[in-house]
Amino acid sequence: MTFEQLLQYIFSGLTSGSIYALTALGFTLIYNATGLINFAQGELVMLGGLSAVGLYQAGLPLPVAFLGSLTIVLIVTVLFQQLAIRPLLSRGVLAQVIATVGASLALRTAAMMIFGREALPLPAFSGDTPIRIFGASLNPQTLWVVGSTLLIVLALQLFYRRTLTGKAVRACAVNPLAARLMGVSYSNVVLLSFAVSGAISAAAGVMITPISFMTYSSGALLGLKGFAAAALGGLGNPVGAVVGGVALGILEGLGVGLVSSGYKDAIAFVILLLVLFLRPQGIFGGKAVEQE
Repeated sequence: MTFEQLLQYIFSGLTSGSIYALTALGFTLIYNATGLINFAQGELVMLGGLSAVGLYQAGLPLPVAFLGSLTIVLIVTVLFQQLAIRPLLSRGVLAQVIATVGASLALRTAAMMIFGREALPLPAFSGDTPIRIFGASLNPQTLWVVGSTLLIVLALQLFYRRTLTGKAVRACAVNPLAARLMGVSYSNVVLLSFAVSGAISAAAGVMITPISFMTYSSGALLGLKGFAAAALGGLGNPVGAVVGGVALGILEGLGVGLVSSGYKDAIAFVILLLVLFLRPQGIFGGKAVEQE
């Protein structure tokens, strides 16, 4: 393998890894607030991409379609939280997990009925002329994905550490009962976490669609890989989610070059199994919050 080929596989993995990182952030936000794994997370990414495609094909400019997609997914996520999750907050995590699985199936079916089965494209944000770096080609859309990921992580860190609402979210993550006794509205924290998670997932879906197109069934695989990335980095840690996502993407890219493209999707699940067996808390497990 030449250096140019190695760099190309790394660039490819960086693109995929950034998307996994954004999906993992959605898992982390909800897990921090509720201890819940939202198995509809991948479908929210899918819905974001397809909604943007639908709005763009309806004649809206790409920036407006992007904002419209965020709004649609935000509304869907809030409705899901209010109608399905909130009534189950006192029933335990298992009941909520089952609700997210049901929502995943419902969103996938609705997307198939509305958008069809075909893979749908979206124009790149700043053109599709590759950027040449040391003989390898970098898709300009990758810069948007990576840049957005870094900005979102920075914003989340500032939110958690510098704002009163962010500190309330962290308090609920550590001890929901104590947070309630201090006057924090746990239901509002959960709603906020779902809303932010939905917006991030929608942004991820819109940004990945110009690279790999989007279908109604794309969310399942994205969700599983996002969960693998979150587990690898450490559930409950936003920085860990990003590191886990990028690491997973690069390992996938190198696996394609060194082994075979046929094993690309299997790599994520092998890594997930190894993490669960060898280090269940993930790379940054020492910083992950513990649910009471």
